[in-house]
Amino acid sequence: MLSKQKIVPHLWFNKEAQEAVEFYINIFPNSSINNTIYLDGTPSGDTIIISFEIAGFSFMAINGGPYFQFNPSISFIVNFDPSRDYHAKENLDELWKKLSQGGKILMPLQEYPFSKHYGWIEDKFGVSWQLILTNPNGEERPFIVPSLMFVQDVYGKAEEASNFYLTVFNRSKRGQVARYPAGMEPDKEGTLMFTDFMLEEQWFSAMDSAQPHNYQFNEAISLLVKCDSQEEIDYYWDKLSYDSKAEQCGWLKDRYGISWQIWPNIIEEMMNNATKEQMDRFTKIFLQMKKFNINKLKEAFQGN
Repeated sequence: MLSKQKIVPHLWFNKEAQEAVEFYINIFPNSSINNTIYLDGTPSGDTIIISFEIAGFSFMAINGGPYFQFNPSISFIVNFDPSRDYHAKENLDELWKKLSQGGKILMPLQEYPFSKHYGWIEDKFGVSWQLILTNPNGEERPFIVPSLMFVQDVYGKAEEASNFYLTVFNRSKRGQVARYPAGMEPDKEGTLMFTDFMLEEQWFSAMDSAQPHNYQFNEAISLLVKCDSQEEIDYYWDKLSYDSKAEQCGWLKDRYGISWQIWPNIIEEMMNNATKEQMDRFTKIFLQMKKFNINKLKEAFQGN
């Protein structure tokens, strides 16, 4: 069954995808593995792709080898809303405790000006989570929201980038905007302390940070866009791809360094129903592609 979610965070692990996914579905409510695909003969050797849900929000994970390391430039906000959950604070604390095992605290769990109860933590696999007791006033937000932090070379670009994404995707709108005031150096007055925005009816957030971070966006977490047609693939590829050297196997990088995958839904359908011979032909062809061509994928699958 294909997820209705248009944009799916994709997590690149060395060899820990299965272990990590099982960890997440055990500690988050309403979570499950939807599909597991095994691939032979990739550049990373035999690998596994897992589609799963955390609290009803779709993710994908892959064992891709030791090429990329998770960092906090892309994290996941987890909203605990007291107006929807009477035990929101207790549930936040319980999840924090589980994520803390073998993890690393980036911001301690405590009261901040923007929340009475908030903490930022990196779990034992390196994936970052921001747990927050939300203010129930205003428009409701989903439980999980991917968060983009613009640092180093793209510091100060959070507003420009989110404006750009709003023009690329349909059913989109701006949400909250909070800017740094004067006196919060090294952050410049007027840059974005926080904003959130909707793309394809999914919420994302963004912020600038001038603090001395030693990381930036990379392929460890990419955003996979599910497409029904070649027209859609061509559209998103043309809009988002900025670095031709980064184009490979459906992957691209945009002008801000964020990695995207432009992914035809038919890939998942074919992989789920493939014989070994079909999978071998299919894998050989799609690994050679930059932008996916649906007709050529179908021909390879059918042996034409």
